[in-house]
Amino acid sequence: MLMGNREYVRNHPVATKRAMRAILKATDLCASEPARVARIIVDRRFTESYDNALQTLGDVPYDKWREYDAEDTVRFYALRLHDADLIKSTPQKIAESTDWRFLNELKRELKA
Repeated sequence: MLMGNREYVRNHPVATKRAMRAILKATDLCASEPARVARIIVDRRFTESYDNALQTLGDVPYDKWREYDAEDTVRFYALRLHDADLIKSTPQKIAESTDWRFLNELKRELKA
């Protein structure tokens, strides 16, 4: 999940889109080249175990961001959190506060 300060996103749309693009491309790299990414994780000392890093990269469905409907997912979890009294905002209010332009543009741009 990515979140941004509304004022920052409004004032810096190019930087916002570049950051999102970098994150999504890194996500694609984790899905397409898990062995390479696992080696980078170990080399940069985020973990000592290459096998654990590789297994984690294989277990996490990094490539699913292209298939999931982000708006539906946010509404679904917002409803559950609201029902459990963990958030005060309604799913409708949260949906109105989201801006999917960058994600939709990047989905088209980064199509495999």
